[in-house]
This record gives sequence, structure tokens and C-alpha cells, in this order.
Amino acid sequence: MIHIPRAEYTRRRKALMAQMEPNSIAILPAAAVAIRNRDVEHVYRQDSDFQYLSGFPEPEAVIVLMPGRQHGEYVLFCRERNAERELWDGLRAGTEGAIRDFGADDAFPITDIDDILPGLIEGRDRVYSAMGSNAEFDRHLMEWINVIRSKAHLGAQPPNEFVALDHLLHDMRLYKSAAEVKVMREAARISCAAHVKAMQASRAGLHEFSLEAELDYEFRKGGAKMPAYGSIVAAGRNSCILHYQQNDAVLKDGDLVLIDAGCEIDCYASDITRTWPVNGRFSPEQKAIYEIVLASQEAAFAEIAPDKHWNQAHEATVQVITAGLVKLGLLQGDVDELIASEAYKSFYMHRAGHWLGMDVHDVGEYKVGGEWRVLEVGMALTVEPGIYISPDNPNVAKKWRGIGVRIEDDVVVTKQGCEILTGGVPKTVAEIEALMAAAR
Repeated sequence: MIHIPRAEYTRRRKALMAQMEPNSIAILPAAAVAIRNRDVEHVYRQDSDFQYLSGFPEPEAVIVLMPGRQHGEYVLFCRERNAERELWDGLRAGTEGAIRDFGADDAFPITDIDDILPGLIEGRDRVYSAMGSNAEFDRHLMEWINVIRSKAHLGAQPPNEFVALDHLLHDMRLYKSAAEVKVMREAARISCAAHVKAMQASRAGLHEFSLEAELDYEFRKGGAKMPAYGSIVAAGRNSCILHYQQNDAVLKDGDLVLIDAGCEIDCYASDITRTWPVNGRFSPEQKAIYEIVLASQEAAFAEIAPDKHWNQAHEATVQVITAGLVKLGLLQGDVDELIASEAYKSFYMHRAGHWLGMDVHDVGEYKVGGEWRVLEVGMALTVEPGIYISPDNPNVAKKWRGIGVRIEDDVVVTKQGCEILTGGVPKTVAEIEALMAAAR
């Protein structure tokens, strides 16, 4: 399985510390264990920022970065080895493993943090932290600061400035390294195989969850521990619900099914949407809508390259979709005027994509100084135009109602334009129909 190499985590920490003010400290907690119900826990997933800097997969841990510290700049607080708990819950790295396997310069038991961390903070002018994202940890941080303040009369120096760490960290995460793109390609490859399997399995009479089971099987078989987000398997009128997740309706002959799903590898997400006919043959109306969406996506790809701005791809999809809807008679009027008045939004109500990375809706600003961000090499994003014709829309002929189509791929900006990571799933009408015919 492809993973981010240890040397990359070291490079990231050094790059972050190079941006921090002199005589500062950064403090970041691991994700807490989430309770599913009573004493049952959700499968543990590390906080993305914490993972980005450490690769350390355990809860109850805190990263401390101290540029220029003589005894080592990277300190990790974590759980100690515990034979009894490891018998029940699995092996732990412990403080020795934190140093040996995860590159910490120094490691302490998490149970000692109240005694040790105030001493590390004391004398530092600025504290960088994930303020506002973890209320309990914010409270602990203030307690540690107050310990220092209580000793000010003895000469202790509390920090005088607190800064949100994400301003620095999230801009770093926006630019994917070669190693990150490699992991994202692997997540995309597994997700592509899952979509193909779902297409091949599609039959009238199955339930939406039958196709979700195909996805989950391929994800796990490929080495992914979990989906990157809750899979959407939406048949018939459900395809017009953007974040549909019931996944329990029956697949009906003549309906479309829209699947938006992707797996996660080493905490990196893939995000693919394909739409196809349950019975393997598009109706004329389904095909007409589908081909507009596909053409809009192709137009968007052409607008993704260095020095083009974030919104150009979206504007390209709006142009193609609005013109297409006019041609079919679903919108009436001048295309430019319909775009200006946002008339298309009753059929295409979301944006053409989002940043992609460790979070499926990844971090990073879309505007800088009030202007759309200019694309640069290494940025990763989705391209996902769609048309959704409500089953209850009285303004369109009945034959169009209940058709929902979205096509989504993952791309990385390259020097020449963009690399499509998710090209392994059929996308044209002819390709989809051929694949499904062969599976019958």
C-alpha cells in the first residue's frame, strides 16, 4: 500500500516552523475518539492537520513544535505502552515508538502534559494553535497559560500573542507534493474500480444499498479502511437530492442512478460521481441531459491550468449548461441574460468543484484579497457539474422531471494544465452502455 514517507512529515514540520515567528510555539491535539453509541466507538480517524504534520495514528496525543529549541524542536505527547490495554485495544507506539517510528525529537507520556507543557510554553512570545476547532483543548490551553500567569510575580513570562495555526498550515496543505499525488492516485484507482463494479452490478429490483455494498467491498479489497465520506447512491427522483444518503430505495427500470462515492487512503480522499441508467440504456431525455453535463465538464477541464483563476472552470460549466438547457427548451431567453439573472440555478444550484486532499472538502482559501485564487501546480480539486430537474417542477414537460445527473472527477493542476486522476471509470454514453451490456 502506498503511504506518505516519513521524510515528508519531517519536511512539513520544518516548512511550518520556518514560517512561524521567532521564539514561538505551535500546539496541536489529535482527534478525540468519537462515540457511536454508549460504549461503542466509531472507527478512529486522525485529525487531518495532526496527521499532516506527524503521520501519528493514535488518539490522546499532542504535537508541540518549538523552532530553535536546543533539545529538539518536535515534541510529541502520547499514550504510554500498556500491556493490559494493548491486549484489548491494540498496540501503541508509546514514547519510544514516537521517537523511533514517527520522528519525534522528544516524547512524553500524555498523562504528564499538565506538568511539562506549561514549562515549554513559558518564555515563548507567541502561541500558534487550532483555536476554535476543539473547545475542550482550548480550555486546557488556557489552563496551562494561567499556570504560567500565576507565577508571573516569580519572573515567569506568559506568551502575549495567540494566533490561529490554520492560516499557515492550510495554505501548505493546498499544494500537493509528488508523494501526496501518488497516494491520491491510488485512492482514485480503487474508487474507479468500485464505480465500475457498481455499474456492472446495476439491475432493476436491487436496492440502492446493494450498489453501496459493491462500493464498500471494492474499497476494502483495495486496501482502503473506509469511504472518504458517506456514499450517495441515489436512484430515480433521489438523484435530484444533492446530499441524499438514505440509500434504501429500489432501483427501477427506466430510472437513472447517481453514485457519489470515494475511498480514503492514508487519510487522502478521492471523490467520484457517475450517473447511469439502471437498465443499461439511456432514454433520449436522459441522454440529452447527460451529454450537456459531460460537455460542461470537458469545458471546465480546459480552464484548469496555472495562472487561470479558481472560478473560470465554474463559469465554463455555467455557460455550457445554460446554453444546453435553452436548446432543450428547459430555459427560455438569451443565454447571457439567463446567466446574469442566475436562472440556471433552479437546475444547477451548486459550484463546479472544491479543493480535495486530506479532507474531501479540503482546506484552502478560494479567494485571496477579495479576488479568485489563481491556480498553481500541485493544487487538487474536483470538477463536478450537474443538472437536477425536480420531479415536482411544474415548469417543465413531464418527460424531463426527476432526471438528476452529476459527473465528477478529481484533478491535479500540472504545468501543462491538469491531470485527471479518476479517468478509470467510463463516462460517455457509449462507454457506459457498452460496459453495462457486457456485464449482462
